[in-house]
Amino acid sequence: MTESEHTAGYQSALQDFWRLRQQAGIERVMAQLTGKSVELLAYEDVVRKLRMTGGAGAQLQDIPLAAIVGSVGRYTDFSRCFLPLQDADQTRWARVKLAVSDLVGLPPIEVYQIGEAYFVLDGNHRVSVARELGATYIQAYVTEVRTRVPLSAADQPDDLIIKAEYAAFLEQTSLDELRPDIDLLVTAPGQYRAFTEHIEVHHYFMGLDFQRSFTYPEAVAHWYDEVYMPVAQVIREQGLLQEFPGRTEADLYLWLAEHRASLQKQLDLAVATSAAAADLATQFSPRPNRVVARLGGKIGQILDALTPDEFDPGPIPGQWRRERQVVHRTDRLFADILAPVSGEEGGWRALESALIVARHENSQLHGLHIVSAHAGAALGQQDSEEAKAVQTRFEARCAEAGIPGKLSIVVGDISRMICERSRWVDLIVANLAFPPQNGPLARLGSGFRTLIRRCSRPVLAVTGAPSEMRRPLLAYDGSPKAQEALYVATYLAGAWDIPLTVLTVTEGSRATGATLSRAQEYLEARGVQAECLAETGPVAETLLQVAAARQSDLIIMGGYGYTPVLEMVLGSAVDHVLRAGLCPVLMCR
Repeated sequence: MTESEHTAGYQSALQDFWRLRQQAGIERVMAQLTGKSVELLAYEDVVRKLRMTGGAGAQLQDIPLAAIVGSVGRYTDFSRCFLPLQDADQTRWARVKLAVSDLVGLPPIEVYQIGEAYFVLDGNHRVSVARELGATYIQAYVTEVRTRVPLSAADQPDDLIIKAEYAAFLEQTSLDELRPDIDLLVTAPGQYRAFTEHIEVHHYFMGLDFQRSFTYPEAVAHWYDEVYMPVAQVIREQGLLQEFPGRTEADLYLWLAEHRASLQKQLDLAVATSAAAADLATQFSPRPNRVVARLGGKIGQILDALTPDEFDPGPIPGQWRRERQVVHRTDRLFADILAPVSGEEGGWRALESALIVARHENSQLHGLHIVSAHAGAALGQQDSEEAKAVQTRFEARCAEAGIPGKLSIVVGDISRMICERSRWVDLIVANLAFPPQNGPLARLGSGFRTLIRRCSRPVLAVTGAPSEMRRPLLAYDGSPKAQEALYVATYLAGAWDIPLTVLTVTEGSRATGATLSRAQEYLEARGVQAECLAETGPVAETLLQVAAARQSDLIIMGGYGYTPVLEMVLGSAVDHVLRAGLCPVLMCR
């Protein structure tokens, strides 16, 4: 290359430098508008924040230019895209560019590697020129640096703040050494204080539960295995990472813990993690189908407020079972039982029936004492001696029976309060003090009838002395709600190891000759043996006659089958069976 050509090439390189300087100015303006940093990361700052743990010797390799995100000492001289930021660099930059143009070639750069990101130790101008020329890779001597938390090439300064907190958390807990494959990265700063608090609380209660002291590392590992991982499993099973794009599993663990605690405080009711997770998605997921469902729910609330309770058709048949399958509760059908307790003697008899079910199912009981919102000074009555006496008796009876139970005292309309809380449990066991009476007006005013129709879970109506529920009779007419009753009866027969009788009344009902055969096929497919009977006659009378003859101590049937208006006018077999009070009646929907 002649001297004149060299001079021309140098001047052209200077022009390229000033063009890049202009681009750097535009880049900074755009960064202010978008909020995305265009600054290089400082190697010394990153290593200090992410806690260096070791390294490896330099190796020559080709590395992607886009993955170079920082510099050792010169992070203020170039932007994230390695546009020059200092006017004084023009001469050196132009010489590097000229060397490439003269085919002199450039020696490999030297970099430190942290995770997927690289930091330039020597060769910042070479990187800038290579990017200006459109190269995608550059040759480099790479020295690997290991840190507590790896770095991504896409990480911004805000990400570094979070990862620095994560590294400090890991250094405090040594969780990455105790459980090497963990990933507790969050997306917002300040969250690791909550993790630390969770571990400290767990450490405290471990000592109480096991009656011995534990080291901090023991508590950390136990918290991860017994607290964090079960919640993470629920998050994975319910697809919450898909429900909340951009959130990490650790984000969702903390959000779910907070949401569950809020629900339990609001309801004064133990809420399963799986149920809280399902509610979190329902209430807050940004997915279009969830947003549309919430909008529909708000419209439904308006319509619900305008519709008298007596005319509300209630949940769709089988909805409770679908909801239960979503939360993957346990193999038990009735893991959580709601037991409303009025304080009257009938309410205590219903509690005894709830305890019987709980013993079979290894359930926990959620007692509910409701102070009527219409009563004078209702708020004061929550803390009355009468209410406290109900709570004391409830908890003492549960303790005596060896069943975990807690009673909540709330103010409100009895039927509505039970219905609102039903979605958090699997079964409601209620005393049938006032069965639905005959006649349209009497049926219209029945609170229990409203409860059965609106409640989102099966309801066990109890009259008289407690029943051991060892000889169930299923009333089956093939309707959607009867199909739910068949599902429950099949479970009880198998899980409780009790004989089941299935009755289909073919005259005066919607059942046909093939109805009983469908029930038999369903039972046989699930390995349950049952005695199947076909009878004719008025449905309710025939059902009660068969139940009395066989000394059945539990009747299982679907809930109301007609629309509320037709039920009010025509009456129902359910009402007739409830009025008879022969034995407990389990109504499914």
